Amino acid sequence: MGIDSMFSVFDISGSGLSAERVRMNVIANNIANANATETPEGGPYRREQVEFSSLLNKTMKNSDIKGVERLGGVKVQQIVKSKEPFNKVYIPGHPKADAKGFVNMPNVSVMTEMVDMVTASRAYEANLAVINSSKDMSNKALSIIGK
Repeated sequence: MGIDSMFSVFDISGSGLSAERVRMNVIANNIANANATETPEGGPYRREQVEFSSLLNKTMKNSDIKGVERLGGVKVQQIVKSKEPFNKVYIPGHPKADAKGFVNMPNVSVMTEMVDMVTASRAYEANLAVINSSKDMSNKALSIIGK
């Protein structure tokens, strides 16, 4: 593994760590607002979702004058509000209830959010494991060179 490959591994995994951290924060915000029937924009809270995009790095090869694209990590493209309909819940007497007693509740399923949180957490752990493994391999290579 060349020195630029080693730093490439750190860059790619580091971008994954950052992206998954954003994703976990958005999921936590969704869970925190699972019962919010009123937002500053008006109406119930809308679930937010993170969209990722891959990063491409241009590299130069000795035999190639043109740059070659290769994967270089991931970034948060945007955070979008879900278009799913609100959940209608029968709560007569609620200040936001309609004439039939139904309240528009956020389109957040806490169960789905918890599954997404576990997935994001596992992806975060996997990126961290790659960084730690790369660091260990680099340290072992340096100790071999030093002998």
